[in-house]
Amino acid sequence: MSTTTTRGVASSPAPAEPAKGRSRRGLGASRAFNFWLFTGPFLVGLVIFVFVPIGWSLYLSFFEARFTVTPSEFVGLENYRAILTDTDFRNSLVTFTVFALFIVPVTWALSLGLALLVNRLRFMRAFVRSVFFLPTAVSYAAAALIWKMSIFNGVRFGLANTVIGWFGVENIAWLGNPDPPWYWLVIVSVRLWLQSGFYMILFLAALQNIPRELYEAAAIDGAKPGWQTFRYITLPQLRATSTAVILLLLIAAYQAFDEFFILLGKATWGMPPLVELYKMALGENQNYGAGSAGALVLTALICLVTLFQGKLMGFGRGEESQ
Repeated sequence: MSTTTTRGVASSPAPAEPAKGRSRRGLGASRAFNFWLFTGPFLVGLVIFVFVPIGWSLYLSFFEARFTVTPSEFVGLENYRAILTDTDFRNSLVTFTVFALFIVPVTWALSLGLALLVNRLRFMRAFVRSVFFLPTAVSYAAAALIWKMSIFNGVRFGLANTVIGWFGVENIAWLGNPDPPWYWLVIVSVRLWLQSGFYMILFLAALQNIPRELYEAAAIDGAKPGWQTFRYITLPQLRATSTAVILLLLIAAYQAFDEFFILLGKATWGMPPLVELYKMALGENQNYGAGSAGALVLTALICLVTLFQGKLMGFGRGEESQ
């Protein structure tokens, strides 16, 4: 009997020894190596193509840099004074502040409306979502060419003039005359077509994360489906997403370039700040110093507007402080 017991004890497996410190250090080194292996190329590209150009632009903004990117004449804040007193640049800032005040809420409302519509669908939801999202894969340059050459080209065979011609309206030079400013209709429509689908996806994801229990509790309390539930449940739950969407739209509005440059060409009206800086830095005078100063002024303006908007809407505050 004792022999059997002894054999049973002897045949039981020995407990596993704890991993040694060297193995843990080896595992940590492996994780660190994998981290730098995957993030290293991105960080190198970020330094070369973002940080270095920004630093060099800051350096150029304090020098007289015409037709060269290696200047030697230090001018201090003269380039900043010149860009801030430039009439075209100041007018472009004012114009695009008004443009941002219009395009941001319109895009926000359209994107949210599309998200609510898609979220209520019971069939073909993936198809409809893809239809609205696909325009985001089109470049701004390609979309601007389509709008300019096919829809709003200002001749008899343009789609827009063909449609209004059915109602007896004469052809309109959509992009050829600043009075009346029909070109804003062209620019706003192409922007809405390109941007709404992307922000619709953001709102749709946020809508699907709202707990259904909130709507059930509201129904028990007597809240009517529709405007009441949207105002008191849906909209407050979308606060964080709305703030992020508005910030992205503001930044995109001040960074507008492609569609304006293609649609308006050499026109002197309705140009965004980036086009004015492009003409200044890469035009006939090639004043890289003033162009760099203007780019930094525009960057500072975007940062200030973004911070103000984020502060106004409580971006980054915890749930308990809202």
